[in-house]
Amino acid sequence: MEIHSAGENAVMVYLGEGQSPEVSARVQQACKDIEVALGADLIDLVPSYASVLVIYQPLTTDHLSVHSRVRLALIATQSTAPDSGRLVHLPVWYDHESGPDLQSLAETAGLTPEQVIDIHQATEYRVYAIGFAPGFAYLGEVDPRIATPRKTTPRQKVPAGAVAIADAQTAVYPAPSPGGWNLIGLCPQPMFDPNNEPNMPVSVGDRVRFEAVSRQRYLELGGQL
Repeated sequence: MEIHSAGENAVMVYLGEGQSPEVSARVQQACKDIEVALGADLIDLVPSYASVLVIYQPLTTDHLSVHSRVRLALIATQSTAPDSGRLVHLPVWYDHESGPDLQSLAETAGLTPEQVIDIHQATEYRVYAIGFAPGFAYLGEVDPRIATPRKTTPRQKVPAGAVAIADAQTAVYPAPSPGGWNLIGLCPQPMFDPNNEPNMPVSVGDRVRFEAVSRQRYLELGGQL
């Protein structure tokens, strides 16, 4: 565990190395403990794979105080059993129409599209980080049989709700955007809504299971074509 200055009103807390459920669980617990320790002095927490960016209110506290309180909070974190996070189910319409890369991914992997779908929804994924765009959750680990590199040439526009794979990660695009991930389906669940609280259905440390639905069910759940 290390704490480093990250600007005039922020510190970066490192809780491990690499990407693993154990380190992610420590990050999740650290966020809860730091939030309690800093209280009203806290502006925001930005968790990632193995670190947490802590942004604090410089008008009410200072770096030394924050550093001390965060360190004490992390001592408590290390002695606390990790939280397994919530289990969130996300519906997906897997199809050639909704997932333009499903067929090519299956051929590259030496599988049928149906096998790719079965493997993708059989795995329980952990939310390791949220970034790139609001609501874009990086989920891992993808089964090695269907792990696929990013596309050499990104698409100029990926639709909102696109379920995609890149290397050992999978994700749901929260809004239309450029992207180079391999698209295998569509999810009708909004991944970011600034008017709701919470504004995202998942948080770092949560677990995600994808569940196949029909085209009709996708539309009934609010999905867009």
